[in-house]
Amino acid sequence: MREIVFDTETTGLNPAGGDRMVEIGCVEMFNRVETGRHFHCYFNPERDMPFEAEMVHGLSTTFLSDKPLFTDKALDLIEFIEDSPLVAHNASFDFGFLNFELERCGRPGVSMSRMVDTLTIARSRHPGAKHSLDALCMRFGIDRSHRVKHGALLDAQLLAQVYVELTGGRQIGLGLVADAGTVAVHKSAGPVTIREPRPARPHAALAEELERHRAFIAKLVNPLWDRFAPPH
Repeated sequence: MREIVFDTETTGLNPAGGDRMVEIGCVEMFNRVETGRHFHCYFNPERDMPFEAEMVHGLSTTFLSDKPLFTDKALDLIEFIEDSPLVAHNASFDFGFLNFELERCGRPGVSMSRMVDTLTIARSRHPGAKHSLDALCMRFGIDRSHRVKHGALLDAQLLAQVYVELTGGRQIGLGLVADAGTVAVHKSAGPVTIREPRPARPHAALAEELERHRAFIAKLVNPLWDRFAPPH
């Protein structure tokens, strides 16, 4: 099954109040395995970047000033995500900005039925624990040392690893054929050596070995099995 793990960076928390998406990063997965394909883009928000938001993701008004508008890249994004389920952490936030930007440029929004929220999954699996992306990376031993600030593509790549752990770990299925939850095993490019099975080796004791065993047993004093033997 194809899924897209994605993350966004924005100018703030409320698109209805004038905040805009400034970055999106999408990672393609097939049967919970990253394919190496991704979509990543910065956008000119056509407004200044608040100081508080810049401290989170490091994207300044100057940096974004020469980036494309969302409407210029909307079709590329739509073609990449296709009709696949979309996985995000606190997904209603990212869906809210994504759909706001799509509708703003005259395109239909993404159905909420496609939403997979890893925050909801994490709260269900680990109630009472911390559920931030950093905390989940720490829980599952995922290296996040290069995450100095938030970044949409980097966070999507980290979230893809977290999502695998939240949905069964690296070994999701035991089958070797491709189905909904396993990964196809491809034939090795190198030569394969096929060995003929060895015939079974005889393991019966020799007559003299049996005789030595009986002689040894006869020397035992008050053996355990005599205590439970039925009376003759």
